[in-house]
Amino acid sequence: MVDYYVLADEDWDISDIQSIISNNLKLKLSKDVAQKISNNRAYLEKTISSSSAAIYGINTGFGSLCDIRISEENLEELQLNLIRSHACGMGDLVPLEVVKIIFLLKIKNLCLGFSGVRLSLIEKMIEYFNHEIYPVIYTLGSLGASGDLAPLAHLSLTLIGEGDVWFGGEKLPTAQILKKLNISPTNLESKEGLALLNGTQFCTAYGVFNLLSAFRIIDWANAISAFSLSAFDCSIKPFDPLLHKVRRQSGQINVSQRILSLLRGVKSFGETSQYVQDPYSFRCIPQVHGASLDLINFFSNTIHQEINAVTDNPTVFDQEDKILSGGNFHAQPIALGLDILALALAELANISERRIFHLISGKRDLPPFLTPNAGLNSGLMIAQYTAAGIVSQNKQLCTPASVDSIVSCNGQEDHVSMGANAATKCYQVVLNTFRVLGIELLAANQALYFKAVLFDKGGLNNLLEKTRDTIPYFDSDIILYPHLDSAFQLLKNNTFSDYEK
Repeated sequence: MVDYYVLADEDWDISDIQSIISNNLKLKLSKDVAQKISNNRAYLEKTISSSSAAIYGINTGFGSLCDIRISEENLEELQLNLIRSHACGMGDLVPLEVVKIIFLLKIKNLCLGFSGVRLSLIEKMIEYFNHEIYPVIYTLGSLGASGDLAPLAHLSLTLIGEGDVWFGGEKLPTAQILKKLNISPTNLESKEGLALLNGTQFCTAYGVFNLLSAFRIIDWANAISAFSLSAFDCSIKPFDPLLHKVRRQSGQINVSQRILSLLRGVKSFGETSQYVQDPYSFRCIPQVHGASLDLINFFSNTIHQEINAVTDNPTVFDQEDKILSGGNFHAQPIALGLDILALALAELANISERRIFHLISGKRDLPPFLTPNAGLNSGLMIAQYTAAGIVSQNKQLCTPASVDSIVSCNGQEDHVSMGANAATKCYQVVLNTFRVLGIELLAANQALYFKAVLFDKGGLNNLLEKTRDTIPYFDSDIILYPHLDSAFQLLKNNTFSDYEK
């Protein structure tokens, strides 16, 4: 039985997107949305036929060519030329996990009924999506203003039977797959090429993926740091609710409560500790993790608004009898948000690496580099180097893209967001943060073999057992990189809540 997600006239949240993708749901339009799209298109066609006025991108050129009028008989060719000329992507391929979100968000954007496209165009996009035909898109080419032009041009190429697609896990020519499935490409009529290319779906899709990852990362960071706190004989006093109540920061309060709830099930971990104070990377977990959580929640609001927003240009208001050319394609809110998210995640990796450093330092009854015969064995010495190198790269990636702008299109587009660069570098920070936390998980797991720490049944104990299934204790040097990758994959492909059940 095929499971469908009905595209109705209602807002999405990131959980809706996650559900569609992870459950491999098919799409179909509600009658109300289909009617809204048809009415909007009918109004645009009536306006074009009854008015001699210049309407940007419909009967004019694009960008700085906006003052050049295009004759009626050339309007369809104008849209085709737009897509072909703008497909200038280069660099790495956008990961398929992000491509699916880009395609889904483009469909959602057009279904809002303000873009003036035909119903048949959206139905063709849904047909592709339901057959799991996904466009091949490149990471480089968008300035994050005027829409994500180059990436979305590559998406649009596939709809006219050109370019390449992902199908069955392979990158293949679109025409070959359409012939195999007996699917006809679409033609494009007035305004449709521009509606496809304008929009922030490239930046926003990366934002959705990065945000979904960020919520998993913060939960992993809290859980793994609870292991490290246990292994390093830390005091529980810095997590007392009174401390965090008077600081008044909601993320900090949330994290301190979370850590306390995790540590309640740890025997031999309580009020007493022989150490007067713990290093900041342990003692200040609520303050640092909490600050990142606050920024993750801030970006969540930005993303929620953007996935439900009309971001192409011009915008067709059939109920108000207006066609307005503006700048909703400008990705500044997403660019700033992605830069902030990258900083928030990088800090979680920063403090994680410091905990790794302390765990292997030979202090608090732990052997140097967490190996019982240090000298003959190097243990986790170089795993910390790897974490340090990744953290350093994150710092370089956190140089904000959103403060940059390069004039384009003969000066017509004189301020751009560089949101696409913010998106792709934040994606790299996401992966890097999973990697560093994976190294901390490996280090804490090894350290706990040297301590008489017992965990009650539940999340931490379940995670510890799962970790030890794949990352064994070693009393002499072993090849570590497969285990580092196992820890990375465990965190990237799961949530901590999976282990709390």
